Amino acid sequence: MKRICVYSGSNPGNHADYEDAAVRLGEVLAARGIDLVYGGASVGLMGRVADKVMSMGGKAIGVMPSGLFRGEVAHAGLSEFHKVGSMHERKKMMADFSDAFISMPGGLGTYEELFETSCWAQIGIHKKPIGLLNVRGFYDPLLAMLEHTVKEGFMREENLELFIVESDPEILVQRLLQYVPVQQGQKWVELSE
Repeated sequence: MKRICVYSGSNPGNHADYEDAAVRLGEVLAARGIDLVYGGASVGLMGRVADKVMSMGGKAIGVMPSGLFRGEVAHAGLSEFHKVGSMHERKKMMADFSDAFISMPGGLGTYEELFETSCWAQIGIHKKPIGLLNVRGFYDPLLAMLEHTVKEGFMREENLELFIVESDPEILVQRLLQYVPVQQGQKWVELSE
């Protein structure tokens, strides 16, 4: 595994644990020689992961739509920076560059990236591992909602196995490295005539 895409907030969150986890994740990636692929900002958790990776001699690759340069401050010191035309291009390029995904705590943008990546895995577009860095139990409500979704018949139970959930960055990365793709069942059942 050469590159991991990290989805995370452009804000730091309300607890120091979030920033601590971002720094620790950056340390783990750099120590293992794994390149960071992310949204390219210098602020929030995104910036903290990138700063730590680069401070340890690692490679950080940013991808940002040109329209976000003012709202999300582009990181000036990245190993590579790719300017794209849209959010769709950003997500596709980040996914194409990456061998795995980690979703840290974040807001709507982080959720949107996580769900698109998960949907792509569910329908077989990719077989890359998806990790949730569950700092402070951040993703517990989301995991409960996904279990509810299964219970109500809108998602297959095996889709829950798409997510590797850990609160420790080192354990999470280790599990991503050991990942064996989940065999997904057929999404739709054909009607017999």
